[in-house]
Order: sequence, then C-alpha cells, then structure tokens
Amino acid sequence: MKLQRNGRSKALAIGAMALVSSLSLAACGSDENNTSASGGSGSASAPAIACGSKPAALISAGSTAQGNAIDVWKNNFGAACSGSSINYGGGGSGAGVQQFNQGKIQFAGSDSPLKPAEVEDSKKVCTGGQGINLPLVAGLISIVYNVDGVDNLVLDGATAAKIFDSQITKWNDPAIAALNPGAKLPDADIQAVHRTDDSGTNENLTKYFAKVSNGAWSYPAAKAWAGKGGQGANGSAGVAAQVKQVKNSISYAELSYAQSNNLKSAAIATGASKPVEATAANAATTFAKAKIAGTGSDLALTLDYGTKEEGSYPIVLVTYEIVCDKGNKADTLDALKAFLTYAASDAGQKAVGDTGYVALPKELTDKVNAVIPTLA
Repeated sequence: MKLQRNGRSKALAIGAMALVSSLSLAACGSDENNTSASGGSGSASAPAIACGSKPAALISAGSTAQGNAIDVWKNNFGAACSGSSINYGGGGSGAGVQQFNQGKIQFAGSDSPLKPAEVEDSKKVCTGGQGINLPLVAGLISIVYNVDGVDNLVLDGATAAKIFDSQITKWNDPAIAALNPGAKLPDADIQAVHRTDDSGTNENLTKYFAKVSNGAWSYPAAKAWAGKGGQGANGSAGVAAQVKQVKNSISYAELSYAQSNNLKSAAIATGASKPVEATAANAATTFAKAKIAGTGSDLALTLDYGTKEEGSYPIVLVTYEIVCDKGNKADTLDALKAFLTYAASDAGQKAVGDTGYVALPKELTDKVNAVIPTLA
C-alpha cells in the first residue's frame, strides 16, 4: 500500500495544494451527542464533530512540534464534546513514546515512527496487539534566524550542517556569502541553538543533513542532538524563544512556531532552479510524493529529504499519533477514536493548516480514516 509516484501522484499533489488553502469545513460525522466545535448546537459557522457515545478524558504526551496543532484540536473537540477532554503533556517525541510504552497515556505524538524495539515494547501494554503509527500532523522545519539586515537568507544542506556543528562560526563565512550574493552579512559570531530534549525534530533535521550534506554531518540521524557547540533549549517553543531574543542566532523549528514568533525562515538551495521558500504549499509538494513504509494498519511514511523538484521544500516532518491497534483501554477507546477521526477529517486538517501546518493529502487521510474504526 503506497502513495505511488505515477499519474496518481500528480492528482495527489494537486489535492495536497488545494488542502493547504481551501479545505471545506465538512462535518466528520454525526450522532446524537454532536454539538458544534464552538460549543453550541448546530452552528453553521463551525464543523460538526462526532463525539462518540462514551465521553472520556484522554491523556497524551510527546512531540512539541505538534503542540500548536493539538491545542487547536483539543479546544474544538472539548468544546463540542461535553465530558471529553485532551490533556497533552508535550515533553518531546522520546518522552512520549516512553510514556506510551509504560501504559501511562492513551496516545503519544512522535515525529519519527516507532523503531522495531519500541514496537516490541508496546506489546506489553497493547494486549493482543502493538503500537502503530498514524500520520496526522504534517509540517516543515524552518531554519529560523535573527540577523539584523538579513531578510532573505539562503542555505543549503552542507552549509547548514556545518553551522549546527560549529564548523562554520561567522555569519560572513565564505560558504554563506556564496549562497547570498549582495547580502550584508555581519562579521559576527553565529549563535546556533539546538534542541536539548530527545526530539523527532532533531531526527528529521539530521536525516536531511545525512542525505544532502555530502558528509559534513558525520553523526547518525537521531532524536538526541550530537552536533558540537551551540546553545541548548527545550522544545520547539524554547528554541524559537531563544532565536527571538538573541541577535545573530539561528535554530530550527516548525513553521507554526516560526510564524507565531515572527521569525524569518531561510530558503533552501536544493539543486532546483531557485531556492525553495519555507511555505506550507512547498512542503505539500513534498508530502504528495511520500510513500507508505508501514504494513497492515501501520502508516509510517518514507519522506524524500533529498528532493530537487521545483518548489518542493525538503526539510519536512510528520507527527504520528501512536496508538494500540488492539488492547486500547475500553473506557477511553470510544473517545480516542472520536478525537482521531476529527483530527483526520477535512475540517481538522484545515484547522491546523490555518496555523502554519500542512494539511495532509486526502489520499493519506482516507487511509488513516480507514484504520481508526478498526482500533480495539
């Protein structure tokens, strides 16, 4: 089961682009417990949400990359569904997977799919089943920076990798200058900021470095940061706040955090005819070519970090909601399925697309929606 790179890919790309800008506010279903997302009943201004028949408080944790998306969803879901709520603890992808495999939460958010050892561990809490990856939040990783007088920074994979490994330490380094002819780059030290928590954002960024840096990044792609030097901060909000406060700084954060903090994002030289801007539309082009690597009900994706396609932004990530395919707690299963169904709906995807995320291609959300009813 793959998103094939053929004639269907062209249609998928068009669908993905359309979702970014104009998903309809279609209802994801209805039942006797439905109210509108604004808390009223039958309001024409808000999509209906199918709440399910058994309200529950869901506890979850993990990826900070999806934090802003979860805030949108939990507010809409909680307002529509009396008695149901989402408590999302963040803490990073590594912490989320760990808590899920300890049976402490109903679902985890992770910016990288479960590894084989983690799947094995999940079988201890998913009685008769195992943890699976459901892609629900798509985004891009912006290289964010705060340099006076520099408004249109361009970087490539090798140069960015060297910056974050302290191999390039000055803003007017020849490698940066070559990518930015005419820019007034200061003779100032680069203040690089990285995530200190085990993070799927770290892993996706370093997968990109490993793919395109021509050996400049010598470490394995991983959730734990391995680059030399720099300053550390916790979570996406933490690194974004550091860049906003510190002159001549640079870091990486999801587009949602770049936008909410009014941070500039570098364009990426990929080998296409011109550098690719960090926009949801350009990331959607990349997601349209994603392929499903998981089997059965597991929908883990393979992403092309080395894309050179025109208008295809390469530094992307997907946050998976990790749940048990079988063995979910009976008292929270109905609410869990209702929440996931809303998140995967056109209305749910549009709601987060409006806040800097990338609405997933409908061909993919259709696959997610086919899995959700089978959860047991």
